Amino acid sequence: MKKVNISCASRLDTIKEYYFSAKNKQIAELKASGRDIVALGIGSPDLPPPASVIETLHTAALRPDVHGYQPYHGSDLLRNAFAGWYKKWYGVELNPKDEILPLLGSKEGIVHVCMTYLEKGDRALIPDPGYPTYNGGVTLAGAQPVPYALKAENGYLPDFDALEKMDLTGVKLMICNYPNMPTGTVPTVELFEKLVAFAAKHNILLLHDNPYSFIRNDIRLSILSVAGAKDVALELNSLSKGHSMAGWRVGVLVGRADMVSDVLRFKSNMDSGMFYPIQAAAASALELDHEWFSELNEIYYSREKEGYKLLDALGCSYREGQAGLFIWANLPDSFKGDCFEFSDMVLDKCDVFVTPGGVFGKQGTRNIRISLCVPAELLAKATGKIKAKL
Repeated sequence: MKKVNISCASRLDTIKEYYFSAKNKQIAELKASGRDIVALGIGSPDLPPPASVIETLHTAALRPDVHGYQPYHGSDLLRNAFAGWYKKWYGVELNPKDEILPLLGSKEGIVHVCMTYLEKGDRALIPDPGYPTYNGGVTLAGAQPVPYALKAENGYLPDFDALEKMDLTGVKLMICNYPNMPTGTVPTVELFEKLVAFAAKHNILLLHDNPYSFIRNDIRLSILSVAGAKDVALELNSLSKGHSMAGWRVGVLVGRADMVSDVLRFKSNMDSGMFYPIQAAAASALELDHEWFSELNEIYYSREKEGYKLLDALGCSYREGQAGLFIWANLPDSFKGDCFEFSDMVLDKCDVFVTPGGVFGKQGTRNIRISLCVPAELLAKATGKIKAKL
């Protein structure tokens, strides 16, 4: 039978397979060949959520009345829980009825916002270095990504003087992310005030991606806590990192009611809601107190110490006090190649995978990132491999 010959839509012309998807295949092949690879790439938490959250999932799943389609805008239970969580931790008042939209993970929210507001001819400011999905979401919407540099000499914060000098014609959206991934830079009220003022001045929608505020970080801020932010900004948040629920796919979009409604119009054509027992479990997770986060961060800080030893063994330099699930580091001055060559060299010689910073943009070509989503013992093992081979 003759095979059909159908070309991909042009929107995929500049979209490649997600870097970690392709790299994980390579690492799996190396492991299958017998090599003992320590992978320090993607930030998928290896720790479980509390037993009480899992028990809530189990109990709710036993109910006979929760297995049908759920409301597109989420259950009252989960939206009320998110409202209480934002009030408790960020001091932000949200109307659970129309200012909160639960998501199947905040990653989908990035694409939803882009697809809702961007089209061909539009432009969007995205951070460099930054999460690759920012570029992908803008591109899939048919718009043009416009990188803005986050440089070490500026503390990995936006350079607002440089932004003002850019051609902002057609820019409708600006994506920002603090605590920042991959650099680990923490937010300040002053930063958020500057972002809100910039967006208001240029009539730009600000999308703040905020999934890391509970990991190795005591400065828990929402951009919506800044005066006037609700007029210009939407915020994404997630249970993936701080609640160790990455595979559960629970996120949220919060902000002004009319904009949340805009995004819901798009989202409601993409899925049919979240399984109710997951919503019930997520609501219970949102009630976790300081003790949970303290114990969780005690583990991550112990891993951080081992991560520093690993980077020292590689000859890399780094800033202490980074937030989130990773450590962002500089290549050794003596290494004349780029981050991809360095990563390949470490993998080939030491059986240790570290993420090349260039995955996150041109500004990361002299950087690497290591994940703390592995036990401290495995980080120590990787350090031993590096010391033995380099």
